[in-house]
Amino acid sequence: MIGRMATGLLIPLVLLALWQAVIWLAAPPPFILPPPAAVFDALVARHALLARHGLTTLAEIIAGLGLGVAAGAAGATVMALAPRLRRLMLPAVVASQAIPVFALAPLLVLWLDYGMASKVAMAALIIFFPVLVTLLDGLDRFDPGLADLGQVMLGRRPGLAARLRLLRYLYGPAALPALGAGLRIAAAVAPIGAVIGEWVGAGRGLGWLMLQANARAQIDLMFAALLCLAVGGVVLFTAIDALARLLAPWAAGRPLTALVETAP
Repeated sequence: MIGRMATGLLIPLVLLALWQAVIWLAAPPPFILPPPAAVFDALVARHALLARHGLTTLAEIIAGLGLGVAAGAAGATVMALAPRLRRLMLPAVVASQAIPVFALAPLLVLWLDYGMASKVAMAALIIFFPVLVTLLDGLDRFDPGLADLGQVMLGRRPGLAARLRLLRYLYGPAALPALGAGLRIAAAVAPIGAVIGEWVGAGRGLGWLMLQANARAQIDLMFAALLCLAVGGVVLFTAIDALARLLAPWAAGRPLTALVETAP
């Protein structure tokens, strides 16, 4: 456990050393690139401010994550159960992803006001597509032999009820690893939607704090907010990864290095 934590801290420490080396060698002005010590001082001195705005952003991310995952899972389930409806829905869903999120953010703020709802909606929009696509792919890749076995056990009864039973007992559990992949992607991109929404229009949150710090040339505070956002993203990804492994423990395979080392 300690060795794993030390390995995880290696790259951040290397990046920190490179950052400090740039400060020593190039000597940029603090309003361009503050030294790590100044950012650490800002973290300590403004910890209450960072915590208050960080909790707001975290609430937006978690709410957006829940809404986006629920919508993506529901969409994938509907498309898997109704192939005709899938042919209608999938092109529209794919086309919606071609619209830049920065173009949607002002509209969401206009429609949902400057409060939390517009940021949650923005995060949910970004999360929705990867969850839908990965889960739909997992449902599509179900073993045909097991599907035939399920049909035999159900007596080949047609109708929605039979499809729902197959989804519950066969297709759903088999697609959990694919859903886990979508959840990991969602955890990584969820902060993007919340921060973009705060940049467009907000009165609090880490994104709003970064804009205010930049306008006041408080670059050390802006870097401190960025660091808080990065650490929060890593923690969220780690928690989602653990949840995905808990939901589908049978999907944990052996890494490539282990296979190579044990090969004859």
